[in-house]
Parts: sequence; C-alpha cells; structure tokens
Amino acid sequence: MQIPPEIEAFYNEGTEVRRLTQGLGRLEFVRMQEIMTKYLPPAPAAVADIGGGPGAYAIWLARQGYAVDLVDPIALHITQAEQASAQQPEHPIRSCELGDARHLSLDDASVDAVLLHGPLYHLTAAADRRVALEEALRVLRSGGLLFAVAISAYASTIVGLVKDWIWDREYLAMIREEIETGQHRRPATWRVFTTAYFHHATGLAKELVDAGFEHEVTLGIQGPGWLVPDFEQRLDEPRQREVLLQIARLVERDPTHSPHMVAVARKPQHAQSKS
Repeated sequence: MQIPPEIEAFYNEGTEVRRLTQGLGRLEFVRMQEIMTKYLPPAPAAVADIGGGPGAYAIWLARQGYAVDLVDPIALHITQAEQASAQQPEHPIRSCELGDARHLSLDDASVDAVLLHGPLYHLTAAADRRVALEEALRVLRSGGLLFAVAISAYASTIVGLVKDWIWDREYLAMIREEIETGQHRRPATWRVFTTAYFHHATGLAKELVDAGFEHEVTLGIQGPGWLVPDFEQRLDEPRQREVLLQIARLVERDPTHSPHMVAVARKPQHAQSKS
C-alpha cells in the first residue's frame, strides 16, 4: 500500500476527525446524510465505506442499522473509527480495516452499497482511480449503489475569490493547473489541502461509466450557501441553516456551485464481478 508521504503527513495531523463538525464540513455532513437516505436500500443492507477516514459516515450509517465495513489507508483513522464505534456498542461498525481502495479484502458481490470518499481525489492517476472503481464494482452485488465523492475543479478558485487569495502568483498557478488538468498541488508557501485530483462533473461521470457503472446522477453536496458572510453563525441559527440547505437542494443538479460533488451510480443488474 503506497501513500504519498505528504498525504500521510497531512492526515496524521489528526484534524480529519473534526472536519465534519465545523465550518463547511457541517453542511457537507447533513447533505450527504440526506442524499444517502434518499438512495440507499433499507437497513440492514451492507455498506462498504472505502476511504472512510475516522468513521463519521460509518458511525452514522451503523446507527441507522446498516452493516458497515470501513476501509482506510491511514492507521490513525482506523484507531479513531474503532474508538468511535466502541462508544455506540449497540450499533458498532461491523469492521474497520487498514487497506487500499485498489486492493480490497471484501468478497465479490458482498455489499449493497459503496461509499467512495477520499480515493477519487487522493488517487491522482487516472489508472489508479480506475482500479479503485473496478474494485468497488467487484464487491457490489448486482444492482448495488456507488456514492462516488469528488472535489470540484473549481473549489480552490471560488475559495480564492472569497478569501482574496487569487492575487498571489503561486495560488493562481495552482488553480490554473486544477482547472486545466485536475491536478492539485499545494504551493510550498501555502497551508491548503494536500495532493489531490479535482474533478469536472462530466469527467467524474465518464470515469464511472468507463469502469462499468451505470451513472444515475451527479449532485453538488454543499451548494453555494457556504459563501454567505458569517457562514458558521448562520449554521447555528435553525431557520437560516434550513435556508442554506434549501439552496443546496435547489441547485444540486449543477455541481459547479459546490466544493464537493457526489455521483450516484449503479452496478448493472446481473453484471459479473471481476475476481
């Protein structure tokens, strides 16, 4: 299992465990819960959370009654997920495994849904993403669902506009590369996200289809509400929080507005798994 050292160092800082409880992550978490609730088969279906990090989604899914297998390449995340699972002994994560999205230990046709988070943006080579998608296809049962999460190619551009960062030459070169090639590389003088691949919505859908999935829809997750002044405070006020969620739902079919998007796809009925 090969992890670029800068990616491993980024996640070993331990901040991922708090990401979905603050800032933009709070809106992402609620929206992903809505989207998964809409599309997932009823519990106790089996869900593989691949690249599941410290287990925020796996923990929530387990509480809904799903049988969840979490896989992540960062040892710290596995420890954190196991600790979180132990805190809800009546609804534990079924398994937490240190592993690679390209080489899953799960059996063929063994799960009803796959949540693929980090792999599609931390596997920066198209060939590696293809292998990860083919592994997801392999472990899914016929007709099973894939939730493929990606970062928008325009995410850094919008953030840079809002935060007045675009005037910096290095930052501008970074976003030019992201839009033109999808490759995100953090400039040495900037404290932003680590090495990744950023998708255009059409490119994400094509990758899924090329790997053998039937693409159903690509949705923007957060929408543009995170651009509002005093965003965090707005989330704390129930009425304003609901307005931000309504806006995210209204524009979800145009992922350009969102830092993250999720493509919902399906393994064709009666498709054979590749061993």
